[in-house]
Amino acid sequence: MSIASQIDHTALKPHTQKADILQLIKEAKEYKFASVCVNPTWVKLAAEELKGTGVDVCTVIGFPLGATTSETKAFETKDAISKGATEVDMVINIGALKDGDDEAVEADIRAVVEAADKKALVKVIIETCLLTDEEKERACRLAVSAGANFVKTSTGFSTGGATAEDIALMRKTVGPDIGVKASGGIRTKADVDSMIAAGASRIGASAGVSIVSGGDSGSSDY
Repeated sequence: MSIASQIDHTALKPHTQKADILQLIKEAKEYKFASVCVNPTWVKLAAEELKGTGVDVCTVIGFPLGATTSETKAFETKDAISKGATEVDMVINIGALKDGDDEAVEADIRAVVEAADKKALVKVIIETCLLTDEEKERACRLAVSAGANFVKTSTGFSTGGATAEDIALMRKTVGPDIGVKASGGIRTKADVDSMIAAGASRIGASAGVSIVSGGDSGSSDY
């Protein structure tokens, strides 16, 4: 499996413009990335431009704080899928998890899973930098119980990103049949290799071109 086919080529900054998205799409076609990951406002454009290319369209839900209501997240999910999204990366209710309200966290994830209705993969962002190891394990178990397809480390907009240690913990918790996505601060092929060795099956990065072409630079987010 090629490195590019495991990368979600990402542009999520608030000041991203149409020209940036078109360049992202062009690169995704050229390098055959797994998907482009864009904010919901760009999903329709990305879906139109990537039709028939084999590159998926990923978007984010409840992003980046996870603090919107479950109903809002469900609506965002349905709306994004109607516009062409085939993968959705949702942020959990982090405060509820830290409060120990597992029922609320699972229900929140399940609302998105049910809204996706198997029309899109659901990846659950647990924001590892804000959690203890026990909370990371609990978040992963809740995501699996709610029917998610992936667990994911980070938004790239909080206090830290992916670490190989967190990936290993997440992989151990979810087992072999659930995807694990590493995102946040991944800039080089060495970073990718370490994440995959730890158990990641997908990488989220804005430095995808640099990674696959052997460069060592890339933007610091996502």
